[in-house]
Amino acid sequence: MSGRRWGVAALAVGALSASLAVVPANADAETKGHHGFSKTRTVGYFIQWGVYGRDFRVKNLVDSGAAARLTHLNYAFGFLDESGKCVSADPWADWQMPYTAEQSVSGKADEPGQVLMGNLNQLKQLKARYPKLKVNISLGGWTGSRYFSNAALTPESRAAHVKSCTDMWIKGNLPGLPEGAAKGVFDGIDLDWEWPGSNGNMEPPNVVRPEDKRNFTKLLAEYRRQMGWNRDLTAFLPADPKQVDAGFEVAKVFTYLTFGTLQGYDYHGAWDPEANQQSALRVPKGDPAQFEFSSEVTVNAWLRRGAPRSKAVLGVPFYGRGWTGVAPGKRHGLFGTGTPAPATYEAGYEDFKVIKTKLADKKFKIHRDERAGFAWIYDGTTWWTYDDATEMKRKARFINDNRLGGAMIWSLDGDTADGELVKALAKALK
Repeated sequence: MSGRRWGVAALAVGALSASLAVVPANADAETKGHHGFSKTRTVGYFIQWGVYGRDFRVKNLVDSGAAARLTHLNYAFGFLDESGKCVSADPWADWQMPYTAEQSVSGKADEPGQVLMGNLNQLKQLKARYPKLKVNISLGGWTGSRYFSNAALTPESRAAHVKSCTDMWIKGNLPGLPEGAAKGVFDGIDLDWEWPGSNGNMEPPNVVRPEDKRNFTKLLAEYRRQMGWNRDLTAFLPADPKQVDAGFEVAKVFTYLTFGTLQGYDYHGAWDPEANQQSALRVPKGDPAQFEFSSEVTVNAWLRRGAPRSKAVLGVPFYGRGWTGVAPGKRHGLFGTGTPAPATYEAGYEDFKVIKTKLADKKFKIHRDERAGFAWIYDGTTWWTYDDATEMKRKARFINDNRLGGAMIWSLDGDTADGELVKALAKALK
């Protein structure tokens, strides 16, 4: 998936010094969200590059009804340079692109010479319309995590990294603009280091060190030291238990995090020869894969290692994975071998809104594994697995039943124009 991450199956393979940070006694308490203490979090990622080919803008979150149903919006992504300091991945999309009245949340066009434009100005307008919505800058991602290890390596590098990121994104000091031009756009920071202690993206490869595991915890402590405890500090966390063990001191990490989002998708995909689930709640019977992946496996891995239920937020996908050349077999193509299905942006990957249109072709039939909790469509040769409104409700029940901290969406642009998935998910969450 462009700019984000590949599947977990493709990647399966001491106390802190008191000087780092002082953890308040109530650090594990629930943080008050968009709808108060009793409402489960609904976190959605808005992708920076969606304004191009997808023509998906912040205003779409208003038009679809998504913005009114979110507690948190993560803007993806800010990058790091080789020294570990924060930089923009795309200044044009972030703060330079002018918006017409029709494209704008406020209904007013950007004016010539306006200091702040682009996505950040639209996020500012969104916050004015939904003042309880928290908007966080997400740092890293699949293609932007190369230098996190450098940032976390020493006390000096950690301090410099956090200062650069808070100056740029929280204080709003953007390159080439007046001081504080983007102040107030972002409420907190979401770290998407993929992954401490183990490789994520390999082209080019990430910097990986054995000490990443303890340094990730120290990096969080430095964020709290500089940023305080009144702002969100969250992290995107892997599904693979092996990556959890390689990169995270789980109990310590969660003392610093407001919450952590657990990867609830990409369990299987185009990197596998067999057509298989990519976001099932439980491992389906007869799964031929070498490693067993499911949301249940992921959640249990984090909880058993010390993650508090109330801070464990389960990721859900607004996209699907597909194969073609798949023979029917006994289960409507499930576990049949094939190659990545042709798609809009990336072979084997398609937004929910596009997959849904395939059902208009009467050759495609929908199938569900009610026990494992996932769906797929199949026309006798092409096979797509994805989450529709029925599966979103099932995910919400799983979150409710396990008393988890909420749901996280990757990514909001995959939904239909009327917000079919986000509405089903948010309505079913308690």
